[in-house]
Amino acid sequence: MKEFEYNGLPGRVIFGSGSVEKLPAEMERLGVSRPLVLSTPGRSPFANQLSHMIQDASITVAGTFTHAEPHTPTSVTDKAAVVLESVAADCVVSIGGGSVVGLGKAVSIRTGVPHISIPTTYSGSEVTPILGETHDGVKSTRSDPKALPAVVIYDADFTMTLPPSFCSTSGINAIAHAIEALYAANGNPMISLLALEGIKALAEALPRIIQDPGSRAPRDDALYGAWLCGTVLGSSSMGLHHKLCHVLGGSLALPHAETHAVVLPHALSYNAPAITDQMAKLAAVLPGSDGDALHGLELLLDKLQVPRALRDLGMKEGDVVKATEMATGSQYPNPRALEPEWIGELIRRAWAGETAKADLGSLI
Repeated sequence: MKEFEYNGLPGRVIFGSGSVEKLPAEMERLGVSRPLVLSTPGRSPFANQLSHMIQDASITVAGTFTHAEPHTPTSVTDKAAVVLESVAADCVVSIGGGSVVGLGKAVSIRTGVPHISIPTTYSGSEVTPILGETHDGVKSTRSDPKALPAVVIYDADFTMTLPPSFCSTSGINAIAHAIEALYAANGNPMISLLALEGIKALAEALPRIIQDPGSRAPRDDALYGAWLCGTVLGSSSMGLHHKLCHVLGGSLALPHAETHAVVLPHALSYNAPAITDQMAKLAAVLPGSDGDALHGLELLLDKLQVPRALRDLGMKEGDVVKATEMATGSQYPNPRALEPEWIGELIRRAWAGETAKADLGSLI
């Protein structure tokens, strides 16, 4: 076994149906009593429901801020921080998907107040120290333990209204975190175990959500898988896949989860020749792979009917060159060196919605 280092991230996780009712007790444990509740506009009913529940526990809700946006624009964080100070809030409680989790992390790290996160999608952001922010159309990321929420409450009750199509894209986003962790430069046996378990849980649960949207069991399993996938993302370095998605999302304003779903098989096909051992392990947890992980992933994506072309998400063909230049402007940890010619072809295939094939370049 090769040498490795493993640093477990601190954090408190509460999992289970109805566990959101433990929120007042968690606030008391943290010594806070005036929350600012955060959400996106679309999840404002959840923010209101949460506010009523907190008030029923004789805790004052300092206010709500329901304007979170994708890719965490710094301008939105500025506004939320002003609201937090004006209402004298001593903590933030985020409820929703990756957009509001990102806002909660940004406000927390800027102001120093603790953050309690209640995820309703499978982004995994709530268990990572990674904060991605967009300023003037450019998205940048940093890792800081201070960005980690103090408490994460996983309650599948708040995922029951999530449309199956959104479950699919959000779930593939989570799987992408774990697949990249399998070959991360700083990977280790613990990360690999968690990643494979998370992929397996989601790959089995997501098709069941499509088949029976009203069933709670697969949504529980998907939330469990998303937690594991988010955990490994927060403990390992990111490579080509996430770099591409950050470029496309932050610079071209493409939707986050859908972009991950389109890019994932193509980024994997580029790295596949350099990660044969990891591809074999991945094939073992993707149903129907028959020993070919890329085939198993394509089968899963077809079952889930997720978007397969960047052009369908609003990307123009002329943006392929721009995205290639941005994604290869500097080298970063990745199992295969970045070759602009083949990265460009990867992006072109993703733009056109072609089937991913592991035939990109000189390693073949």
